[in-house]
Amino acid sequence: MTFTHSINSIPMRILASLLLLLSILFFPIWVSIPIAVVSMIYFNIFLEAIFLFLLSDLLFGVKEVRFFDITFISFIFSAIFLFLLEIFKRKLKFYN
Repeated sequence: MTFTHSINSIPMRILASLLLLLSILFFPIWVSIPIAVVSMIYFNIFLEAIFLFLLSDLLFGVKEVRFFDITFISFIFSAIFLFLLEIFKRKLKFYN
């Protein structure tokens, strides 16, 4: 696991995190999901999305009958998606 950042990517990562936070707090989930997916693809190990979706589930989550009365649906799905995406990105030859 490498955490290599250029000096230009750190402000972009902070901006993406703030944009995702604002979208989770003030917009519907269908606005937050594309922002999180693009950020997870663009940035290396974007854990901020997982923690912000946990915050979303803590603030707005309700038990979902379709998912066995689990409250933390977006948190679990974002963690699984990030894990699988990072495995996929490591397999790509052109991804650095």
